[in-house]
Amino acid sequence: MNFSLSSKAIAATKTDCLVIGLPEKGTWPDTTTQADETLGGLIKQLEKAGDLTGKNASVNTIPLVDQPWQRLVVVGTGKDADRTPANFRKALIAMMGALKDGPSKNALICLADTALQGEDAVSNEEARLNLIGRILEDQLYSFTGFKSEKPAARKLKKVTVQASGAGKALKDAFNLGLSTGRGMNYTKDLGNTPPNICHPVWLAEQAQAMAKEHDCIKTEVLDEKQMEKMGMNTILAVGKGSKQPPRLIVMEYRGGKAKDKPYVLVGKGITFDTGGISLKPGEGMDEMKYDMGGSASVFGAMKVLAETKPKINVVAVIAAAENMPDGGASRPGDIVTTLSGMTVEILNTDAEGRLVLCDALTYVKKFDPAAVVDMATLTGACIIALGNHATGLLSNNDELANELLAAGERTGDRAWRLPLWDEYQSQLDSNFADMANIGGRPAGTITAACFLSRFAKDYRWAHLDIAGTAWNSGKAKGATGRPVPLLVDYLMSHAG
Repeated sequence: MNFSLSSKAIAATKTDCLVIGLPEKGTWPDTTTQADETLGGLIKQLEKAGDLTGKNASVNTIPLVDQPWQRLVVVGTGKDADRTPANFRKALIAMMGALKDGPSKNALICLADTALQGEDAVSNEEARLNLIGRILEDQLYSFTGFKSEKPAARKLKKVTVQASGAGKALKDAFNLGLSTGRGMNYTKDLGNTPPNICHPVWLAEQAQAMAKEHDCIKTEVLDEKQMEKMGMNTILAVGKGSKQPPRLIVMEYRGGKAKDKPYVLVGKGITFDTGGISLKPGEGMDEMKYDMGGSASVFGAMKVLAETKPKINVVAVIAAAENMPDGGASRPGDIVTTLSGMTVEILNTDAEGRLVLCDALTYVKKFDPAAVVDMATLTGACIIALGNHATGLLSNNDELANELLAAGERTGDRAWRLPLWDEYQSQLDSNFADMANIGGRPAGTITAACFLSRFAKDYRWAHLDIAGTAWNSGKAKGATGRPVPLLVDYLMSHAG
C-alpha cells in the first residue's frame, strides 16, 4: 500500500474516492466545506433531506458523475461536544471498514482537520495525523498465510491523507503513526502464528532476522547451557517439560548518546502454555499461543524504533519458553534458585510467567537502566478486574507510572494503575523457600506483581499485565497489537 500526505486543494485533486468528515451539528471542517462547494451544495442538500446525519462512525458512500472524484465517502464524526479521541478512532475504523474492500483504487482522506473535544485544532493536527496513520495500517491488517485459498487482492493501492501543509513535523507525525501501525501488525503476526511454528528458538530467529535487516539493532541469544551456567534456573524450570528449549533474547537499539542510560523493555515469551503439571482446562487452550503477547509487543516496539531511528537507547529482553507437562516437567512443590539467589517454591506450574520474568528482571540490572517496563499476559485475575479495555499497571515509581498512564491516554491504548502495597507481599510467604510463586485467589494480579517487584528493587520499574488486552477471543479471535502504541509513545517522549 502506498501512503502519502498532500496539501493540494482538494478540488484540484483527482481521486477515485474522496473521504470527508461530517459533524452531527456543529462547525464543518474546511475540507468538508470545500467538497460541498465543489459539488454545488450536494452535501448540504443530503444532510437537509436526512440522508446524511453525521452520527459518529456512520458511513455513507455516494457515487458521483462528472466530478474530480468518482465517489464520496461521508464519515459521521458526531457532535462537537462528544468528539473525543476514542470516538474519533471509532469513526476512522468505520471509514476503513468501508474503504479497504471497496472498489476504489486510490483515495484522498480529509479527516485531519476534524477538531476533537478540548483540543486546539491547529497544534494537534500532528496527533490526528499520527492516529490516522496508525489506523490505516492497523485496519488493513490480515493474517491469511495458513489458508489454502487466498483472498482476492484488494483494489485499494494508494491512500493520500490531506494535511494543512507539507512541513517536516506533520510528515514525521504521520510516518510515526504508520510505523506504529506496522509495529502493531508485526506483533499481531507473531501472536497469530501457530505454536507448532512459533516456539522459543523461532522467536530468537526473528530477533536475529531483525538485526540482519536493521543495522541499528544488535541481537544476542542465550541458550539453555548459557542460562544454566549463569544460574537462570527459573526460566529453565519452566522449559523443562518441553522438547523446545528456552531462550533469552536480547535486542539493543542504541540511537542516543553513548552515556545515556537505556530504557529496558522485558517481555514474557511463553510460546504455548498448557499450565504444565497444573494443567489448564481444555476449553480455549488454543488461545494460549497468545501467552507470548508480551514478547510480541516488545518485537513490535523495536520494529518501530528500527524504522524511525529516534535518539534514545533501548534494550529489549525476552524470556522465551514453552510450558508443557512431560515427565521432566517441574512439579508443584519444587523449589528453584533464581538468578538473584532467592529461592522460590513452585506451588502452581501455571504461574510460570513470573518465573521466566524474574530471572530476566535480575539480568537487566547489568544495563544500568533509566527505567524497566515489563509486559506479560500474566493473570486471568486482571481480566476479571479490568475486562478487555485496560491494561493493568503496577509500579514501584509514581513518576514512571504516571508517564505510562499518560502515554496510554494519548494513544487510546489505556492502562489502569493497581496498588503495589507491602500488605500484599505476605500472601507470597512460603514455609520452605524465600517465597511462593502464587499468593492465592485474592488480588491475583497484585500478588503476581509483588512477586516481580522483589527482583526489581534496584531500578525504576513498571509492570503491564496485558492478559485482557493482547488478544481478542470468539469470532474476532486474534492478536490486537497492544500495548505497542503505549510503548512507542512512552519511548518517543524520552527521545532526544
